[in-house]
Amino acid sequence: MADRTFSRRGFLCLAGMAAAGAVVTSCGRKLSQPPATQLAGEGITPTVPLAPTATLEGRIELEGGRAEVWAWQKPVTGKVTGLEDCQTVNLNVNDLSVEATRDGERFAASVPIAEGENRIVAVCQHTDGSTVDTSNGLIYTGRLRRKPTAVIRMAVEGNAVVLDGTESSPAEENGPPIVEHAWSARPGNPAIASVQDVAGLGTRDFTGKVGAGRIVVTLPAVDGEYYFSLRVVDQAGQDDTSTAYVVVSGGQPRLADLDTENMAWVESAIVYGVIPRNFGNQGFQSIAEKLAYLRDLGVNALWLAPVNVSPPGDYGYAVVDYFALNPKYGTPEDFYRLVQEAHTRGIRVLMDFVPNHSSEKHPYFQDTLKYGTASPYWDFYERDETGAPTHYFDWSHLPSLNYDNPEVQRWMIEAFSYWVREFDVDGFRVDVAWGIRQRRPDFWPAWRRELKRIKPDLLLLAEASARDPYYFDDGFDAAYDWTDQLGHWAWERVFETKTLILYNLHSALTNQRRGFHPDALIFRFLNNNDTGTRFVTTYGPEMTRVAAALLLTLPGIPCIYTGDEVGAEFRPYGDPQPIVWEDTYNLRGYYQKLIALRHQVPSLHSRHWQPLEVEPRMQVYGYVRYLEPYTEPVLVLLNFYDQPAEVEIHLPQEFQALAESSSLTDLLVDEEVPVSGPAPLRVPIPALSARILR
Repeated sequence: MADRTFSRRGFLCLAGMAAAGAVVTSCGRKLSQPPATQLAGEGITPTVPLAPTATLEGRIELEGGRAEVWAWQKPVTGKVTGLEDCQTVNLNVNDLSVEATRDGERFAASVPIAEGENRIVAVCQHTDGSTVDTSNGLIYTGRLRRKPTAVIRMAVEGNAVVLDGTESSPAEENGPPIVEHAWSARPGNPAIASVQDVAGLGTRDFTGKVGAGRIVVTLPAVDGEYYFSLRVVDQAGQDDTSTAYVVVSGGQPRLADLDTENMAWVESAIVYGVIPRNFGNQGFQSIAEKLAYLRDLGVNALWLAPVNVSPPGDYGYAVVDYFALNPKYGTPEDFYRLVQEAHTRGIRVLMDFVPNHSSEKHPYFQDTLKYGTASPYWDFYERDETGAPTHYFDWSHLPSLNYDNPEVQRWMIEAFSYWVREFDVDGFRVDVAWGIRQRRPDFWPAWRRELKRIKPDLLLLAEASARDPYYFDDGFDAAYDWTDQLGHWAWERVFETKTLILYNLHSALTNQRRGFHPDALIFRFLNNNDTGTRFVTTYGPEMTRVAAALLLTLPGIPCIYTGDEVGAEFRPYGDPQPIVWEDTYNLRGYYQKLIALRHQVPSLHSRHWQPLEVEPRMQVYGYVRYLEPYTEPVLVLLNFYDQPAEVEIHLPQEFQALAESSSLTDLLVDEEVPVSGPAPLRVPIPALSARILR
């Protein structure tokens, strides 16, 4: 990448390539952190440890190779061979010496790890003190940043909010004290708040930095979410930033519950799934060129298929480096620019992240193949009773990570956090979230707390079934529209048999066996990366129109996937070439209208709906969307058959207002529809069509 200037978070920086591919900036912030070992074609060549020194009679040797460490302490093992009078083994790391425990020829010790490079050498002192034998040297690179942790506590006092950062903590392992607190209000808040002068001399508009551990902010009576950030700096110049938000509702401030409450943008999100390689040959640049098109379509969030480094030809779920981007899609600068350009258009960007497993090509796993149990990464991977790495299904090339290892947990949390802090991404679709839940269910709540501490308005989406209440209680904002079976789409067989469409659909939407969690936010779709042949190919454009109306009028988060709106026909894993953006079936305007209605009509993006009794019950499905308490009702009718019908609808008492007029407005086609009623309400509906009536 050629040197160039670019703007990041208000600073002008000079980007250039440093050694080993790291991108650094003149303002001192690293944009990518490649592993110490480097790719060698499709494989990995681990760094071989330095050769040991030894006497002719024997030797002392440390086990393993060069390693990256995600902890402040790391076990190191080795053995002494043929040095019978070696009574004491010390491990020297940096300026410290740690005495090892002995068990015959073997020795072990836990050594402190500093940020950056740590050279470790074992030293054997002979009994007479005349001879010292020194082992080979290991180099362990500490990947944790020695920084403080910004913590915000909040309290509401009338129309004011107290923001307290005094519980922020120094860096781990007895870090230096915090010497600076700096508060700021996020640009784009609903209105300008005022902040009390720390010297008690009145208030002023909160538009700049405020230096104090504790401040009092008065919020205007303008409803919405108000975000405030705290940056702390310690004596060594290391910093950390946390963000929190307050909701003003009915002119009064209240604290949000990050464990159960979603942000306003999430409740009205319409996600567009992006496969970078199908968007164009220029990766991030091709996506950026489509942003105006996507904004015109009406979506407000992009879900990018995996963009981390993976082996050549892989779709992206075999990750080789969690801190680097696949170069075929572009540079870190290209990705950062894509995120910022999306933000200027009101579009959020979600990454598809893969924490359950790594690729077998990952340097850490390759190190285990070379050094076996002596590898510092041996315990990074879950293993069966024989020591073989575990995996799900037939994914033998995707070894599962060991979440019983605290170092693995820290590694993954740091990886997620990196993309939020450095690139300002807005959330994650978490691949195989169910796998980690099975192996280590307490990980996701801790992960959520840390990510929401950094950026509370992230969308955290589990690739797991929304029918399982765990995901809404323990870490996620939304989950997939799956059945109780792993990976099975709830609508998978709904449209296969015409006579059973309505029965199967009702069963899928209501989860008749046990219902849904009261906070369940369901991620719905007609297509995604795993649904194979596109919906329009299987069921045709007419059925696609009815199903699209269903998708975009139900509660939850609807997802439109690459090319759905133009009837693109391909298989995500099998067709890597760019799609043709030609509206073959004249669908784009239809999608655009549905999306516009979902944004414009509050009832259509609320959480509330009620299925209705509709005749003929084998042909038309109906439900009411409304605001609490039963206000602003909108009637949705879906005719899945190629015959028109006049339906009879038995409306509950709460929605009788729909039957009080001689006509209703079909918002989808902007026309008046004559109706008769009130009990039952009779409405005509064309074949294979939808009505959205108000």
